[in-house]
Amino acid sequence: MRHPSNKTWRAALGALCLTGLAACSGQADLSAVRSEEQKAVKRYDVVQSLASNDKVIVAGLQNGAVLVSSDGGQHWRREAVANAAMVGLTSCSDGTVLGIDFYSRVWHADREGRQWTPVAIDKPKTPLALHCDVAGRWWVAGTRARIAVSDDQGATWQLTDLGEDAQITAIQFLDRDFGIATAEFGMVFVTEDGGQNWRRGNDMPDEFYPYDALYVSRDEGYVSGLAGQMLHTTDGGQSWTPQTNATGAPLYRLFLLGGVPHGVGAKGIVARLEGENWRAVPYPDPLPVFFAAGAPAADRSAVVAGGPGGLIRVITSADRAVAAAERVLASAE
Repeated sequence: MRHPSNKTWRAALGALCLTGLAACSGQADLSAVRSEEQKAVKRYDVVQSLASNDKVIVAGLQNGAVLVSSDGGQHWRREAVANAAMVGLTSCSDGTVLGIDFYSRVWHADREGRQWTPVAIDKPKTPLALHCDVAGRWWVAGTRARIAVSDDQGATWQLTDLGEDAQITAIQFLDRDFGIATAEFGMVFVTEDGGQNWRRGNDMPDEFYPYDALYVSRDEGYVSGLAGQMLHTTDGGQSWTPQTNATGAPLYRLFLLGGVPHGVGAKGIVARLEGENWRAVPYPDPLPVFFAAGAPAADRSAVVAGGPGGLIRVITSADRAVAAAERVLASAE
């Protein structure tokens, strides 16, 4: 075999180098990267909380931002909220939007979902539940069974320590005076004087762990728990009755839509209460991805649900079915 001369090798190597330099000097196509950067919703977003008022829908994310839609979820804008992991959102009667994050802060924004401002809170150390009552007071509950309330938009706080080593996962006031909080190990706490005093009610059975609670009156409420368990009370939490959850999926968030209790949860389930049974409502092209958050849309005629991968769906409610106007932003594109 004839071997190439050194001169031939040098020529070949030179040609390769020139080819490499030409390739490197060419303009890389970064249009896809730029297009992704311009999107409000990112592929890495995880929707952890949702709330709405009469103007906007707000989605709280895991990574220092919230998403805001003023057109029923068709389009979204991104608002930075420092390094907040927004685990809870709610709206007040005046349209103010409130949020809580893992870093002991309460965030508030105007009714357009703008001007997000943090307020530090000392305790509970880790806020887990948030509520704005009819009087406009801000209620925050969380670890070590502590409840804080502010009646001056976060300037000052009053703390109630219920003396239990338990996480409060839901708190709700039905009017100015009557409030109820649910906690792990099945604990239930009730106030009838606007939070001045709290008493422990009858525990839910079997040390029930509540994901969320929804009360529709002083007497009647629903609580969701592990493995798809659902409980119902008709006497203000004095006794609890199991309900059938035909979906078999745990429901992570409960809320009213059209006066009917709804929930969202594992396996992309959207459920509604029919009689004493929780049943899945169908919608087009469901994905086997959990919905970590759900809420009624701004006009109260649809469910908005969110989860990992930049997934947000706006699902319009019909009589017993759900016809979906789907927006799978980022992850499906």
